[in-house]
Amino acid sequence: MNPFYLILGSEGALSDRALSKLTAQLKEEKAEATTIFAADALLGDISDALAPSLFSERRALIIKDLQDLPEDSKDEVTRYLSQPDEMTTVIFVHKGGVKGKALLDAIKKVKPEIIACEPMKKEAEKETFVKDLFLDSGRKASPAAVAALVGALGGDMRELQQAVSQIALDSPAGVIDEAMVDKFHQGRVETTGFDVADATIDGNLPTALISLRSAIETGTDPVMVTSAIASALRSLAKVSGSATGAKSFELAGQLGMAPWQIDKARRQLQGWTPRALSKAVQAIALADAQVKGAATDPIYALEKALASITAARAGR
Repeated sequence: MNPFYLILGSEGALSDRALSKLTAQLKEEKAEATTIFAADALLGDISDALAPSLFSERRALIIKDLQDLPEDSKDEVTRYLSQPDEMTTVIFVHKGGVKGKALLDAIKKVKPEIIACEPMKKEAEKETFVKDLFLDSGRKASPAAVAALVGALGGDMRELQQAVSQIALDSPAGVIDEAMVDKFHQGRVETTGFDVADATIDGNLPTALISLRSAIETGTDPVMVTSAIASALRSLAKVSGSATGAKSFELAGQLGMAPWQIDKARRQLQGWTPRALSKAVQAIALADAQVKGAATDPIYALEKALASITAARAGR
């Protein structure tokens, strides 16, 4: 392993995965690893952890949340950078940003292996992440299964990690398909939330209200419903501004969406006008604020939003 690693970026799920893979390597090498949370570091802790081993044993030091390291402890790191121990690996975990930048720049000068962990915005990036998570678990998943999972949980990378772990553990041998993902999410907030979204976008208020009640009864958080509807409306807005004659696979990279999502949005766009979309976005934004605490009855706020969105689609 390299003497220095820098896990850099604010996406915790990527950071967790990177650190997990590195610690697994250290374990294979029978290295004794010490973890220090930077904010809790006392003067001398880092120097003690990096002191040469009397028995020349493989060791590692992991410093988490490096941006929070107290000033008194920073000199211990910079001193070590100039005279590293060949039997020791140091892994720095930094969330990015300007905090602790001087120390970060000093670390970069020794040319650590940098593992970028910036937030993923494109659907393709998230799908690659999920595919890799399944492979980490020793499983393979079909593209449709990966896309379905990202479509349901793409807003929360840590929840994606948990879902992949559970599905990989519970699913029968073989390639994990979309049906297995759907089965896993049956009755869960993300699946029912998107059921509500689909009915709402289609302008079917009775079905949307029934789906909403069913979702709430099975433990759905209202916030997940507003999130699902908002996501669907964003997809409509993206696709509405794209070239109508272009193939979905040609637009996928440009829009940051999977081809099947583009096809679905195109079907759902029928009956929607730019003015109606604008009204719908305003309605769900208001509902989102209300279910997060601005309203005493979040369910009523959601029902009102569904009525407003379906009415907007109908031109009322």
